[in-house]
Amino acid sequence: MSPLIEINDPALAGPNTILIDARAGKDTHDRYLAGHLKNAAYVDLDRDLAAHVTDASEGGRHPLPPIENFAALLGRLGITPKSHVVVYDDKSAAFGGARFWWMLKAIGHNNVQVLNGGLQAAKDAGIELSTEEYTPTPVDTYPVPAAYTGTVAIGEVAIAAHDANRIVIDVRETPRYLGQTEPLDLIAGHIPGAFNLPYVTNLGADGKYLDVDSLRKIYDDAIGDVAHQDIIVHCGSGVTACHTLLGMEYAGITGPQLYVGSWSEWSRRKLPISTTTR
Repeated sequence: MSPLIEINDPALAGPNTILIDARAGKDTHDRYLAGHLKNAAYVDLDRDLAAHVTDASEGGRHPLPPIENFAALLGRLGITPKSHVVVYDDKSAAFGGARFWWMLKAIGHNNVQVLNGGLQAAKDAGIELSTEEYTPTPVDTYPVPAAYTGTVAIGEVAIAAHDANRIVIDVRETPRYLGQTEPLDLIAGHIPGAFNLPYVTNLGADGKYLDVDSLRKIYDDAIGDVAHQDIIVHCGSGVTACHTLLGMEYAGITGPQLYVGSWSEWSRRKLPISTTTR
């Protein structure tokens, strides 16, 4: 199954399809009520897709929630192992959309897709949006494994960044990577040895992912001969990195790992920091 689905795909209205509107920001619920796809359940990045942060030096600003909490959320949303889940946000999947997709994949739920272009694609297609809160029918708590798969810890990242046979990709904007600005974390710069490939590179002017061939060329140029399972992707707090992991899967690159803590964890650990190119 492609990780992306288009707004005109009839599967969006399938009998087993569950729509999820997953956004980020303080006003997410207000934006949801201002317009969302009909029958899309509301999910908040900070409340539902991340653990409460007490110390960002241990897991970053958006650590994964306990897996049992995620299982309970899925049950409340009516999601079962047989559900076809379609998720979107209002930022071309860069925030809640891709994160929710990645989390489902990380517990073994493969029947999940992200709406290409997100809410804007629906608006561009003339889809009538709903302003009514949608309440899903709960089901039993989702059966999850003991832990999320596909993640690496900070120590492994430090080793991989200096291994010629591995690559650490930083998807933040280049000015943040170079230490020229840092709007969210305490210190500017990047992990020494990390390669910068901003997540916006994945997108065309219409807010949709580039075609498979274009994406594959971008990734292959960056990755070179590195085996796909030896790729580690990170960002500021493990959210927009999922946007690139989705793009990679769409382009046929499977196996890369997510460093969830990302720069928000690394920069708080008194570890080496670089402000030059790789």
